[in-house]
Amino acid sequence: MIKVTPDAVTQIRLSAKQSGIAAPILRIAAKEQPDGSLHYAMGFDDAISDKDHRFQIEGIEMVVSEMSEPLVRDMTIDFVELDNGEKNFIFLNPQDKNYSPPAE
Repeated sequence: MIKVTPDAVTQIRLSAKQSGIAAPILRIAAKEQPDGSLHYAMGFDDAISDKDHRFQIEGIEMVVSEMSEPLVRDMTIDFVELDNGEKNFIFLNPQDKNYSPPAE
């Protein structure tokens, strides 16, 4: 199961509202790169397959393809301020070989 922090939920809702999407369906995807690291993508989608895994977090419907599901299992999506002052989504994923748990 994917976890989404409150800051990420707030930003997802804001992005949907700014895009004029009343009932957002957020697709989360991951693809393994040749070096074993993972590349992530997410965006609003209305092309849902019967093979997609569907679930809700904080009233936001989320969708993960059958192929991406094992790669995003137990992942956390957060929305944080980066070192350069820019805010962005980050993917904290124990399935990713480059993952290191955040310092407490």
